[in-house]
Amino acid sequence: MAEHECLRPEEIEKRSFEIITEELNRLKISLPEEEAPVTKRVIHTSADFDYVETLKYSENAVKIARELIANGADIVTDTNMALAGINKKRLARYGGKVHCFMADEDVAKEAASRGVTRATVSMEKAMAIKVPVIFAIGNAPTALIRLNEMIGSGEWRPAFIIGVPVGFVNVEYAKELIMKTDVPYIVNAGRKGGSNIAAAICNALIYGME
Repeated sequence: MAEHECLRPEEIEKRSFEIITEELNRLKISLPEEEAPVTKRVIHTSADFDYVETLKYSENAVKIARELIANGADIVTDTNMALAGINKKRLARYGGKVHCFMADEDVAKEAASRGVTRATVSMEKAMAIKVPVIFAIGNAPTALIRLNEMIGSGEWRPAFIIGVPVGFVNVEYAKELIMKTDVPYIVNAGRKGGSNIAAAICNALIYGME
């Protein structure tokens, strides 16, 4: 049976990260310095060390994302769960806001009339945002597919894509599309991911700026 540790609430997260670091050391895994806080926060959120292998970063991804945040970029998510999980107060220090258009009435109506997903229409609605946009996609592969179409056609270019949808249908395909673009990204290869992972990556980027 595992041992019980008596910790104050504020000490639990600190101890969790210590355990993650100890486990990585035991496994002789050395994470790139810039990426380590992001990967560790994803492991902290999921208790899943597979992310060490599956989380993929484009060149200088963390540096680029933090520069975008520092210059007031907004974040667009594909679920209200991710929206709720991102630390909006900390992001606001840099002038950024978090948006989720999935429950908007106009999005639902247009998606129904066109026979497409609300995620597809939500990505299009984000084009109206006047500042650079970081997408944090944790649920809908169709969001990534639509972003890829926009990039390929020259219709619009996202500033950064966090692509971590979870599931079985088109998930791996959609992630692979994003990794072939020239847009900076953090993508989790394979089926795993989720709104909690998307929010964790956003928070790791924001917290690491202080």
